[in-house]
Amino acid sequence: MNEDRERIERLIAMGERLTAAIEADIAALKAGRPKEMRTLDPEIQRLSALYGREAQAFTLERAKAAPPDLRKKFLAVTIRFREILALHARLLTRIRNASEGIIKAVADEVERVRAPLTTYAPASKRAPGAMIYNDLA
Repeated sequence: MNEDRERIERLIAMGERLTAAIEADIAALKAGRPKEMRTLDPEIQRLSALYGREAQAFTLERAKAAPPDLRKKFLAVTIRFREILALHARLLTRIRNASEGIIKAVADEVERVRAPLTTYAPASKRAPGAMIYNDLA
């Protein structure tokens, strides 16, 4: 039982640290400073991997066996973590979509500028840079 209590307390502490890191990421992204994202830090990445392993090993039976106050705190931290993680994912998706849209617009413009000039005359009678409307002469 003591081991389960320690595990849930560890999960709470890790969940709070990860939530704080993701909140800092969101603030950095909103401020236009992606280099300041905390989740890029190797320590946070290790913490994330450890949290995943710990959470996977934490069963529903262990959660139910925890004291009510600890279980309530664990539930609150978990809900907040999931909410902030979903917000982070939505923000990153919006940024990715905007970036891809800009890249596509630039690529389309480059393609349009590089495209050969098309005239209405047969290929043999095309004058560079001029349009020929009537080929009857």
